[in-house]
Amino acid sequence: MADDLFKALADPTRRTILDELTEKSGQTLFEICSRLSMRHHLGISRQAVSQHLAVLESAGLVETRREGRYKFHDLNTAPLRQIAERWPVSRTSEPEESTP
Repeated sequence: MADDLFKALADPTRRTILDELTEKSGQTLFEICSRLSMRHHLGISRQAVSQHLAVLESAGLVETRREGRYKFHDLNTAPLRQIAERWPVSRTSEPEESTP
């Protein structure tokens, strides 16, 4: 799963999509395409955005739900938390000093 997550995060367009879903979760494909075009001046096709969303979904970063004929995309940050918890940082109260 970590490989899929890092692959999904490696692409700047996918990170921009995640940024948009962070700002407003529950968007349709049309809404995402509109926001990418208007706010980020990305002129990519709906098919390309759909493929990016599929990669994000397979990595677990995007979840979809259907309501009638609409498909909504929601951000899921759980995979990011799992990665952060995988390599915990141990902190000491005082920095270690090296002795020459």
